[in-house]
Amino acid sequence: MASRFNPKAADARWQKTWDDAQTFAADNAAAKPKSYVLEMFPYPSGRIHMGHVRNYTMGDVLARFKRMTGHEVLHPMGWDAFGMPAENAAMEKKVHPGEWTRANIAAMRDQLKRLGFALDWSRELATCEPDYYGQEQALFLDLFEAGLVYRKESAVNWDPVDMTVLANEQVIDGKGWRSGATVERRKLSQWFLKITDFAEDLLSGLGELDQWPDKVKLMQENWIGKSRGLRFRFKLSQPVTGQTNLQVFTTRPDTIFGASFVAVAADHPLAAAVAENSAEAQRFVAQCQSGGTSAADIESAEKLGFDTGLTVAHPFQPEWELPVYIANFVLMDYGTGAIFGVPAHDQRDMDFARKYDLPVRRVVADGDDSEAEFAGDEAWSGEGTLVNSRFLDGMTIEAAKAAVIERAEEEGWGEGTTEWRLRDWGVSRQRYWGTPIPIIHCEECGPVGVPKDQLPVVLPEDIDFETPGNPLDRHPTWKHVDCPQCGEPARRETDTLDTFVDSSWYFIRFASQPDDAPFDRAEAEAWLPVGQYIGGVEHAILHLLYARFWTRALNRMGMLDVKEPFAGLFTQGMVTHETYQAGDGSWLSPGEVTKDGEDWVAIEGGEPVTPGRVEKMSKSKKNTVDPDPIIDQYGADAVRWFMLSDSPPERDLPWSEAGIEGAWRFVQRLWRLIDGNQPGEGEDKALDRKLHQTIAGVAEDIEDLSFNKAVAKIHELANAIEKADASASRDAAVRILVRLVAPMAPHLAEEGWAQFGEQGLVADAQWPEADPALLVEDEVTIAVQINGKLRDTLSVAKGAGKADLESLALASDKIMRQLDGAEPKKIIVVPDRLVNIVA
Repeated sequence: MASRFNPKAADARWQKTWDDAQTFAADNAAAKPKSYVLEMFPYPSGRIHMGHVRNYTMGDVLARFKRMTGHEVLHPMGWDAFGMPAENAAMEKKVHPGEWTRANIAAMRDQLKRLGFALDWSRELATCEPDYYGQEQALFLDLFEAGLVYRKESAVNWDPVDMTVLANEQVIDGKGWRSGATVERRKLSQWFLKITDFAEDLLSGLGELDQWPDKVKLMQENWIGKSRGLRFRFKLSQPVTGQTNLQVFTTRPDTIFGASFVAVAADHPLAAAVAENSAEAQRFVAQCQSGGTSAADIESAEKLGFDTGLTVAHPFQPEWELPVYIANFVLMDYGTGAIFGVPAHDQRDMDFARKYDLPVRRVVADGDDSEAEFAGDEAWSGEGTLVNSRFLDGMTIEAAKAAVIERAEEEGWGEGTTEWRLRDWGVSRQRYWGTPIPIIHCEECGPVGVPKDQLPVVLPEDIDFETPGNPLDRHPTWKHVDCPQCGEPARRETDTLDTFVDSSWYFIRFASQPDDAPFDRAEAEAWLPVGQYIGGVEHAILHLLYARFWTRALNRMGMLDVKEPFAGLFTQGMVTHETYQAGDGSWLSPGEVTKDGEDWVAIEGGEPVTPGRVEKMSKSKKNTVDPDPIIDQYGADAVRWFMLSDSPPERDLPWSEAGIEGAWRFVQRLWRLIDGNQPGEGEDKALDRKLHQTIAGVAEDIEDLSFNKAVAKIHELANAIEKADASASRDAAVRILVRLVAPMAPHLAEEGWAQFGEQGLVADAQWPEADPALLVEDEVTIAVQINGKLRDTLSVAKGAGKADLESLALASDKIMRQLDGAEPKKIIVVPDRLVNIVA
């Protein structure tokens, strides 16, 4: 009898062996082809969850497979360790953010090591450590000297109680998420990176990323948002502060005859001029400034406006006057901060027009419905031809756009232009736990970069979170320095960098880690771009876009001969779990509930529990599953196997006890095959064929990241081995099976490799080679039908002739019984597929 696989002993033994031997440390000098596999690094929140496990298991399988196929593999791990959660913990738990973060890193590192990932821990980094962020400061200064960094006033969400800038997601119903105070929209001097300088290159570069998901490329394309349109001037009915025109930008000049109003942003100069003489306008502007600053916030808010009393003349019909509003949905930083509204063909404009009883004119029609008066409250934004538009009638949308732009340029009241949705990247954050911006402000010299020999600018440890606001701003000594240029008293910049900066270049630092520079160019270029990057689709826009910008900036400055950071991108699905709510509405974790008959109850107290939707695992809804007790019970390989087996990797994976139990049972089946293997003699051609097809198929599936398909093929091979009699073929199949499962169940594989007396580690072994001759099918299964209904199947040589197939079908016992002596009226034969007997 084969013994049971003991994961507790095996996991610890082989993890120590790999660690002691530094098995997975990448060698920069290796002559082998290089392969860089990377998963998006985690935020050290305290515990890893099954979403992490799935993400890193996928990358690990690929990294181990690449090693076995002759590559030198870089597969590192680090920590995206700056950010607001650490500051929140400091305030709530009365601990230093660094203490909280480093304790979490230690706990999560131990958890990751328990899963046996083939990681190069010698390159581990944490973005909160000076040896990392000091090099980031050096890169920031390089960008500053290259003219890619500047400072300007920008609108922010300001919490007047906590005295801090809030991210858009920290503004809930117009109030600060912690203080509950009404958020103000203020202008502060902020640092920006000139990502717009690279807009065209970032957009065109998407066409070369043939190993990226189309949906991600489309998301980036939309975010960059290249728009061809018309910038033109409406003539104001009366001058305002000396201005006689109001400039607008539109991507839909074809709809000019459907205009019913003009609207300006609350921070547009025209709005400010109106507010100077109107208390009501002042109140409306203040109301607009109390909302969130993001496009999403503005889009979802109720569409509100203030009638300024001003009008503008329509450019094609001067006697046609349009009212001018201040509107809460117009953004100052897109186009000119002023738009004309066409309610029939833009839902936002429609909502506004219906609220303020403005005309809604149809100017694009799809079919016969071309009446000028537009009924209903749902705008038509589809294709069509122009109607009710004078000289544009009958044109397509594109032809009408061109015609209006041509007339505007001929008559001198507008110009065709290209606009971008992309805005420069505001990187200032008014918080402590981030990379200090290495700038010194001098009254005489202005902003001056910190000399590089004075880097890193290290965060002070003695800070106070008792008082609201940024602790760096009120630190008694840290910010007071002399100007490096003139020597006069000056002050440090107290803003810190957006944490997206930290993650925009970490993959370069993984590849090369000199002490005296951010990276060594030759070392970095030997590994870059990352061959396969794996992470959640929630990072499809900002993180990936910022990383693409960063490598382009380094390329422009001559520091790196790489423009695209990630050659291949894979966005995995989430791990999901049912949610549970107590009677008071609080969330309960899966470990706090149990089934009582058909009902769910709380383990403590037995109170009824309401099960909710299956959702992405999240701490807020407490539906996370901690891997540690699962590993304790089933072992790392079973957890890994389940993560790979039950769902295509791009789809969500519902966590289930049945799923992990099934994975555990299969791990034990594999071990029984290995431990119970007996050498035999003779060939089993069918098993040989199945083995070599599996070798080739699993390799192809891993390369394609189709891990669930690879797992299915291994299941099929295990079934075939179990059914086979003892033979040399069976013995070879079991031994090769150990290498096939090594990327997915590495502890079991190492145990089997050692048991078979093989030299070294299976982690260093070569992937088995498939015999091309055994990949060709020489047998096919023929369906035998009577009157179109399947009655039997035949296994025959591939390419068998029609006469042979007909004879074999008629000789079948099942067919003879069905025919019962009747002569077939007709026999239809499709070679290699079917025989249909018409009786």
